[in-house]
Amino acid sequence: MAIPWLIALKVIPWGDVIEHAPKVLNAARKLMDRQTEPAQRTAGTAIETASSAPPSLGELQNRVVAAQQDIERLVETQAELTRTVAELAEQNAQLVGAVQVLRLRTRVLLTVAAVLALATLWLALR
Repeated sequence: MAIPWLIALKVIPWGDVIEHAPKVLNAARKLMDRQTEPAQRTAGTAIETASSAPPSLGELQNRVVAAQQDIERLVETQAELTRTVAELAEQNAQLVGAVQVLRLRTRVLLTVAAVLALATLWLALR
């Protein structure tokens, strides 16, 4: 059971993974930071809306402005998520390409090894 894992670990181009890891980590941290900020902000506005007095026009305008800022932040987050997913898809495609090249090389190597083994056997028996 451990052998397939070892083969899978050897196939992965670790240089590329290590090269792109800081970018992915920074993007993930930014996304996590952006996710916690709106949650804290909406908790404060929920408490304000619980009051029984109707809000004034200025307060409503402030809420609309805050909602527009939240929407803009969400749009930016969505765009960043899209870029991150696109980068991950590109890296995945590169990994698949590398695996295909390695499979082809392995087949060629096994074929050459089999031919050499047969040639050695033929020379030994001759």
